[in-house]
Amino acid sequence: MLLHAFPLSSAMWLAQREGLAKVCRVITPDLRGFGGSRLGEDEPSLDLMADDVVRLLDEEGIDRAVVGGLSMGGYVTMAFCRRHPDRVLGVILADTKASQDPPPAKENRERIAQAVLAGGSDVLVTEVLPALIGPTTKERRAMVFGRVKGLVQSAPPRAVAWAQRAMAERPDSFETLNALKVPLLVVVGEEDELSPPADADAMAQAAPDGRMEIIPKAGHLSAVEQPEAFNTAVAEFLTSELGAGRR
Repeated sequence: MLLHAFPLSSAMWLAQREGLAKVCRVITPDLRGFGGSRLGEDEPSLDLMADDVVRLLDEEGIDRAVVGGLSMGGYVTMAFCRRHPDRVLGVILADTKASQDPPPAKENRERIAQAVLAGGSDVLVTEVLPALIGPTTKERRAMVFGRVKGLVQSAPPRAVAWAQRAMAERPDSFETLNALKVPLLVVVGEEDELSPPADADAMAQAAPDGRMEIIPKAGHLSAVEQPEAFNTAVAEFLTSELGAGRR
């Protein structure tokens, strides 16, 4: 189960749906309000997103799964681990962080939420998009940058504002990682400035059974920027730690 980044959709996982299919079944839902999912009228909450994931597992008849997420998807994954630890076989956290937002970051999220509701996606393109992609991708992979830009521009304003407010209120998750009873893989882009390798290392160290993989020449969206390297790290984790793909 792979949960997408903000402000994208499950479309970001195309290379993972294809590349990891030979190792395991891959499910990539749209988090509420994004892609094809409904936002609803609930108050912003990552816990609600985590509960949505559990309902999907129930609908699919899946008792336990490896749950992973990138950026916002990582925050939802940690909420899932807090609320539904009995449903987790393993955890993958990519380009995310376990610490909560400091006050200036919370204020910035609210500013962007209000700007998007008032004026659409322009603020996302000018302020959010540049930090999502590493310099190597910007310089050498124009098609990848264009694809990410298109996903950012298609994000529904109400969902963007809702998600920003949900992320702003997330708790510190280091105790959640410390309590994990399953293996943890932390993946981070070498060029990620939003959730740098130091944050990834802190998460891996916090878990009883954690490991870290750095993806070269990738920024915050490591799974999109360097999908082959990302898939290799995940597949190795699944086969070595969890026996995925074995008969």
